[in-house]
Amino acid sequence: MKKIFILFILFCSAIAFGQVKFDKNNSLRLESLPYYSYGKGLGITSADSIFQLNIRFRMQNRVTYYEYENPDEKPVIEGMIRRLRLRFDGYVGDPRFLYAIQLSFAANDVGTIEEGENVNIIRDAMIFYRPNQNWTFGLGQTKLPGNRQRVNSSGALQLTDRSINNAKFNIDRDFGFQTNYNKMEYDKFSYAVRGAISSGEGRNWTKTNDTGLAYTGKVEFFPLGAFKNDGTNFEGAIVYENKPKIYLSAVYHKNNQAVRSSGQYGAELFQPRNLQNIFGDFVFKYQNWAVMVAYMNRTTTNSSYVTHNPLDPSQISFVFGGQGMDYQASYTFANHFELIGRYSWQNVNKQIAQYEPDAKQYTIGLTKYIWEHAFKLQGEVSYNQRDYMVPKKGDDWYVRFQIEIGI
Repeated sequence: MKKIFILFILFCSAIAFGQVKFDKNNSLRLESLPYYSYGKGLGITSADSIFQLNIRFRMQNRVTYYEYENPDEKPVIEGMIRRLRLRFDGYVGDPRFLYAIQLSFAANDVGTIEEGENVNIIRDAMIFYRPNQNWTFGLGQTKLPGNRQRVNSSGALQLTDRSINNAKFNIDRDFGFQTNYNKMEYDKFSYAVRGAISSGEGRNWTKTNDTGLAYTGKVEFFPLGAFKNDGTNFEGAIVYENKPKIYLSAVYHKNNQAVRSSGQYGAELFQPRNLQNIFGDFVFKYQNWAVMVAYMNRTTTNSSYVTHNPLDPSQISFVFGGQGMDYQASYTFANHFELIGRYSWQNVNKQIAQYEPDAKQYTIGLTKYIWEHAFKLQGEVSYNQRDYMVPKKGDDWYVRFQIEIGI
């Protein structure tokens, strides 16, 4: 088996490294990066074409009003800079050797700053080798090839945030090695295969080290051909598809000896656990319509999801396990207004049902695209239902307005 694996790697390398000629003016977009781009940003190319640098920024400013059905909780008005990102990408020496850097500065992006811990501003820091337009190899930190909505940039969403299932089940960013193979044609069956071997502890993790790695594999199919302008990388029908387009994908992720409740993020566990994630996605776009359906699941191969503090057994930390589905549909009008609806359900594993509720979310949104996803106004109303094992009222709703702008 080991010999077969080595031969396979050598075969893939021979294909990749044997086809090194391609147009130096080829776009620097990389399928493995979680970015949405409109236009070329602010670019600098040296006179001798030795290097290229593109600079981009984006920010999301929002205001939210929260109302709780629990009479003990008062309404809340929240104003925040949800995201403030700065991005650099380009190549050095040769267009086949690329780099990508993304930094975050908003409070929610950086997270809680703890004394003695690193400031968590680095989101992406990747070095790539792209020998041709099909193959890409990368080393560094970026998003793993997970579910569709998580891989999409937060700046390419129809609504102001991702679903409740993405908040709990995604695999997000990690440090490691990634490889991608794409075979894309607009009018023919197309596909992509992606893989990653990573640390499993998430972005900028410096607390502990172990030999447990995370392994991710993903396949993507385009039965009716690729979408216009890489239309799977952004939500909504902002690019008119003359013919129906379908996207199907499946992901398997194994995280050995995970030390956090959700693998790459979450509270620290008292004992490590082996985690498994499964994702499935369906995207349909035709003319002004867009539809998305997603399935997400996390389990552990260990007998118990709950870990206990050996010094105080009353203190617990647990793997967030369970499953959920998202259903999302939209229609874009000729004046660039878009009406969106989303329904999500989430069921937690029975071992953690006494600590976490099952949940449902109903959302209606209205977005005005001024400059595609790069400059847009978004309004949203969401209602959240929570079903606790013990009697506890957890329902709430919110109204939100958000402005996004970037280059």
